[in-house]
Amino acid sequence: MSAETSLIKARGARIELAQVRKEYADSVAVDDVSLVIEPGEFMTLLGPSGSGKTTTLNIVAGFTAATSGTLTIGGVQMQDLPPHRRDIGMVFQHYALFPHMTVAENVAFPLKQRKVPRARRKEMVDAALETVRLTGYGHRRPRELSGGQQQRVALARAVVYEPSVLLMDEPLGALDKKLRESLQMEIKRVHREVGSTFVFVTHDQEEALVLSDRIAVFNDGGIQQVGTASELYERPGSLFVAEFLGESSTVRGTVQADGGDSLVTVGGRTVRATGRPPGGGPTAAVVVRPEHLRVQPAAAPVAPGVNALPARVVEEIYLGSGRKLELALPDGTVLLAREQADRLSAVRHGDEVTVVWDVERGVLLDDAPATAAAPTTPGDRVPVALAAESGR
Repeated sequence: MSAETSLIKARGARIELAQVRKEYADSVAVDDVSLVIEPGEFMTLLGPSGSGKTTTLNIVAGFTAATSGTLTIGGVQMQDLPPHRRDIGMVFQHYALFPHMTVAENVAFPLKQRKVPRARRKEMVDAALETVRLTGYGHRRPRELSGGQQQRVALARAVVYEPSVLLMDEPLGALDKKLRESLQMEIKRVHREVGSTFVFVTHDQEEALVLSDRIAVFNDGGIQQVGTASELYERPGSLFVAEFLGESSTVRGTVQADGGDSLVTVGGRTVRATGRPPGGGPTAAVVVRPEHLRVQPAAAPVAPGVNALPARVVEEIYLGSGRKLELALPDGTVLLAREQADRLSAVRHGDEVTVVWDVERGVLLDDAPATAAAPTTPGDRVPVALAAESGR
């Protein structure tokens, strides 16, 4: 990209939500959410439907008014500012392109609203289309484009006026898996080039892991945990986060302290976990990611210093790059183990086996139920008609 057409000069703004709450007549959609998003950061709001993530995004956008709490963008209080005065771009799941306009006219729309001179508009539109790799498509109509190309146009329209903040509400949800993965890489690249603060809403855990600098995991209207992808995956702070973000294997049992560690009794067997018992209750859970479990024949000796439980292989799932094993413990608990293609064990369906993992690979958590959020609340979606109000 040439210096003349670069969009790099945009800089992100700091977003701060403090004790934000959104109430409806019969429900609470967002409950005491506090979150700081740093300038230029890619923050993903992740959670199941109805968890409050989209309502939070709409509060930042100005489409939904918070019942209480404060919101600042770039140090400016936002409560009384309409969407078009917040210096934000917005990308929706269903594109919201104007069908009677060309691609170039769609991208130029927010510039016309801002009364940018015609010559300058063309330069900025050309730069935005180059950023999303749609140079030469300006004369086409939306109906002449694929779904992925239409989403690129929506992205170009959102970044063309160089907003300090770009909000994205499940923008890849309507695309097939292969195209979605391709556009994930495009969005990461655009984020690096543009430099705006990106806030991305999704319920897709893999998408959140791929895209984000940090992730805020939502459930029941609140934030369960905020951290980098590796922090949340390797050291989840709750059973909900552990079981929602990626696959996990969980064993539960009674717990007691043993020095700086904990001993959890599972079906008459004891496993060790680092750390003291959480929550203060008599039971706890140990979570292990499937790739950290090893499976060996029941008759094979177990190395000292590791955790081991008896199990039976109840399912083998071929994955191309390896396989996934479903392993039933005597109490009926089912664990998942992943094996790489070049490191497959000799066990097969129906075999009696031993499941083994290193003590430090288990995460000790409070044995609270990892329930999903309530059904979607009225504030979780914004009509497409509001798209123009975001300054586009």
